[in-house]
Amino acid sequence: MLRPPIKELLIAPCGMNCTICHAYLRDKNTCVGCRTYDVDKSAYCQNCYIKNCDNIKKSKSKFCYECVDFPCKRLNQLDKRYRTKYHMSMIENLENIKRLGVDAFIKNEEKRWTCKNCGSLICIHKINCLNCNEPWAAD
Repeated sequence: MLRPPIKELLIAPCGMNCTICHAYLRDKNTCVGCRTYDVDKSAYCQNCYIKNCDNIKKSKSKFCYECVDFPCKRLNQLDKRYRTKYHMSMIENLENIKRLGVDAFIKNEEKRWTCKNCGSLICIHKINCLNCNEPWAAD
């Protein structure tokens, strides 16, 4: 599996790095990322409350950290689920994007989510690398 580059367009408004999502990495019915067009996306993704938030649409950065309600109830719920199940925080990601800038955030993500065994991008939703099956642990 080739390691796809992490691009700014693939960092969702909520702080999710779409390039490490199983829906983006799978071979069939691949998602193209939250910030891209909605054609062929599941209804769940098309109707995402966070992605479609009016405050996001009006913001300069297009990230939740700019919102007066940051972090809102829905983002807190999403963050809690990801911290519990996948050891990754959307809110921490957004705070890093705000503090470091998106380019530095992406460089950190590339280091964090690269398999130390084969160099492929790790899927956050799986416990083993999709390429070499090596188990990984979140930093």
